[in-house]
Amino acid sequence: LKMETLESELTCPICLELFEDPLLLPCAHSLCFNCAHRILVSHCSSTKPLESISAFQCPTCRYVITLNQRGLEGLKRNVTLQNIIDRFQKASVSGPNSPNESRRPRPYSTTAMSLERVGCQFCDQEPPREAVKTCVTCEVSYCDRCLRATHPNKKPFTSHRLVEPVADAQLRGLACLEHENEKVNMYCVVDDQLICALCKLVGRHREHQVTSLSERFDNCSSRSCLSLLSHQMAKLIQICQQVEVNTAMHEAKLVEECDELVEIIRQRKQVIAVKIKESKVMKLRKLAQQIANCRQCLERSSALITQAEHSLKENDHARFLQTARNVAERVAMATASSQVLIPDVNLNEAFDNFALDFSREKKILEGLDYLTAPNPPSIREELCTASHDTVTVHWTSEDEFSVTSYELQYTIYTGQTNFISESKYTPCTACLYNSVDSWMIVPNIKQNHYTVHGLQSGTRYIFFVKAINQAGSRNSEPARLKTNSQPFKLDPKTSHKKLRLSNDCLTMEKDESSLKKSHTPERFSGTGSYGAAGNVFIDSGCHYWEVLLGASTWYALGVAYKSAPKNEWSGKNSSSWVFSRCNNNFLVRHNNKESIVEASLQLRRVGVLLDYDNNALSFYDAMNSQHIYTFDVSFLLPVAPTFMIWNKSLMIMSGLPVPDFVDCSEQQEGICRQQDSPYVSGVKSCH
Repeated sequence: LKMETLESELTCPICLELFEDPLLLPCAHSLCFNCAHRILVSHCSSTKPLESISAFQCPTCRYVITLNQRGLEGLKRNVTLQNIIDRFQKASVSGPNSPNESRRPRPYSTTAMSLERVGCQFCDQEPPREAVKTCVTCEVSYCDRCLRATHPNKKPFTSHRLVEPVADAQLRGLACLEHENEKVNMYCVVDDQLICALCKLVGRHREHQVTSLSERFDNCSSRSCLSLLSHQMAKLIQICQQVEVNTAMHEAKLVEECDELVEIIRQRKQVIAVKIKESKVMKLRKLAQQIANCRQCLERSSALITQAEHSLKENDHARFLQTARNVAERVAMATASSQVLIPDVNLNEAFDNFALDFSREKKILEGLDYLTAPNPPSIREELCTASHDTVTVHWTSEDEFSVTSYELQYTIYTGQTNFISESKYTPCTACLYNSVDSWMIVPNIKQNHYTVHGLQSGTRYIFFVKAINQAGSRNSEPARLKTNSQPFKLDPKTSHKKLRLSNDCLTMEKDESSLKKSHTPERFSGTGSYGAAGNVFIDSGCHYWEVLLGASTWYALGVAYKSAPKNEWSGKNSSSWVFSRCNNNFLVRHNNKESIVEASLQLRRVGVLLDYDNNALSFYDAMNSQHIYTFDVSFLLPVAPTFMIWNKSLMIMSGLPVPDFVDCSEQQEGICRQQDSPYVSGVKSCH
């Protein structure tokens, strides 16, 4: 049982074999060199070679291991663990015929064995036959024929240890650091170091206390086991104690919270009872007043009736007529006064102004339980808006009543895999996000929306929203939102003197009668170079603008470096790239090389997509949503939009969102790229 327990401790978590050439990771766990190499290989792709991988996760604890320029060779070898494994293998097997031979751990994995063919070192023929066994005692590998000849089944050869074929370099033991030709076979207790016999006899360790490797191995194993068990027991005891403390704390908190609820209910009961009593007193007071008024009216009416009856008994007609008028007036006055003295009497005994319905509160009380973290919020992309430097994020939450605050996290979408912690949907899940240091965090948001300012134009961002309360937090699923393209206008300082700018510098028109302009280095000049540049230089992001061409049949559209010559056509140098129309011919031009492209003669609106980060400049028929051409460019400097015209006019519309028929992601995947070379010789120039 002890050997099996030790064997499990010496097993690699990847290949489930005994460690082979173990690496000591910074997290204190170990890993076979070949297994670590396989982990790195599993992260490789056609766009991500092995040399570019600089980190991987420990398979035991998920700690991120960062590699230096040497890669896996930069990690320390776990020499102590290798010695323990060697000792374990030796203790497990006493000879080639031992009953334990069948269960002996293989010293080298099948993966490692398949990488190198081991030849017989005893054969005379060339090339030697493949070895079937390696004798650890002789330190020689043998083929089947040579093994039978050199190791008959008799003493002393029966005590030799035979293993699967192992390369000679792997078979040799550890050499002494001070005596290269000697193998280590002792352990210096004072210096905590492996030494050879010469070190003890004539070296600096001769006065030191030393032990055998087997004794040191046994001591380390027993101490390690006892230490591990003691540590685990102490940890379990500590957890039990903490459970008791937490239980008492939660029970006290439960009593406190319930007592507060009971006190609130008691106080509200008193308040409502007082209101009911006050309503009762007021209602009875009004009823008593009405009764008194009715009694007075009744007494007056009785007296009037008596007088009327007495008048009716009068036999003298003259006297009757005289008193009848007086009685009639008093009856009319009494009737009128009774309407004033006796208001509408409300004899309803119900308390209509009170409705004691606590069903909602009962449901809340019945649902009393531990406070849990709120459900993940959901970003409503259809409600989100953007400008060239802002994004307004909207979200909803099912548990809005239990959310204390929200936290917004965002970063630039790079398309590279990075890992950064936490739960199911944090900036983490092997998605295509940045490293943790590049994330921006906006805490303590109370509303269900937030506007982020100061963003890059034409750039895609990843957003997360975290809902937070006292019990914890949960993140939304990621949302990819993009700022609009950089808005710009035509720069009057660059406009050719025979061009007229209008419409707030959004329209340019060929005008031979245009006023003379002062010459500046950035102004287009020279015969035929009727151009103007935008008033911005772009060095990042994905930007889209459109050009309305009207009836113009001779123009050029594109981008250029600031250093591009201004006295020649755009595209005739290495600093500018344009799409051009020369009457009925459409072409693209760069570095004085031209290529004819297909486009409709009715082309009236050209879309220009500059994907600076992915080195692409594309042109589209914006009316028909059709791709025309894409330059593959390795931009080295910021570029400015460039426009040239030789007849009629054109108008620009900038700061537009990328339309549905084209997106920067398509550019990244190469969907819209022109496959043929953009520079075809022998094309007739149109100038």
